Amino acid sequence: MTATVVLAGFAFCVSLLTLFTGFGLGTLLMPAFALFLPMQVAVASTALVHAANNLFKVGLLAGDAHRGVILRFGLPAVVAAFAGAWLLSTLSSQMPLLDWEILGRSARVTPVKLVMGVLILGFSLFELVPKLRDARAPARWLPVGGALSGFFGGLSGHQGALRAAFLAPLGLSPTRFAATQAVLALLVDGARLLVYGWSFALLRDAPEAQAIPWRLVATTTAAAFAGAFLGKRLLHKTTMGGLRRLVGGLLLIVGAALATGIA
Repeated sequence: MTATVVLAGFAFCVSLLTLFTGFGLGTLLMPAFALFLPMQVAVASTALVHAANNLFKVGLLAGDAHRGVILRFGLPAVVAAFAGAWLLSTLSSQMPLLDWEILGRSARVTPVKLVMGVLILGFSLFELVPKLRDARAPARWLPVGGALSGFFGGLSGHQGALRAAFLAPLGLSPTRFAATQAVLALLVDGARLLVYGWSFALLRDAPEAQAIPWRLVATTTAAAFAGAFLGKRLLHKTTMGGLRRLVGGLLLIVGAALATGIA
């Protein structure tokens, strides 16, 4: 019950605030899921909520997506998302690297937690360092940006910061920017969910198999829908420096906890 309430409330707030901003729902929601669920299950559960929320956004903003950007950015992103999701499945089956104790508490460093922790630490810098947050790439690099965003989207779900860096210089209106972001994210989510589903099917009868908490995912998805619906009415292009610093700080803490095996 505690996990459901915390994650649903968090998903509502994050979805409301991220509809028209550069950082994404998955960037913030995956670490929250990881505090309650095994890493691979956390990433897959986040992907389900993220995909459903982006489908809802596409419905809200239908017709405003930029087709040229979707082709140039989206196609490389989908291909790379398969590679990132495959790497996640591979890492999740690896043996622990280190067991240690801190203040009487056992901590276990696994390859997947170490990689996820380092990635979260890295992407937290996009919220904390102005030069990274405001980084912009030339339009000719859209396919490269798609590949990078798709790969990290498939691996950990962290695709929003990279995608924003490549889309922001295009001068899209807030609504078109949000619609294009939603379509691109949905394409990556579809690709990675195929790999996650295949991986879970293979491990279904294994002793270490973990099931998707469907009730938790459904509740969190409904809360994200409500946040996006309210956000469309209340928010337009928003700058939230204080919120970004808070998010960055929280990501630093969670990333360090995962990388060291404490969480």
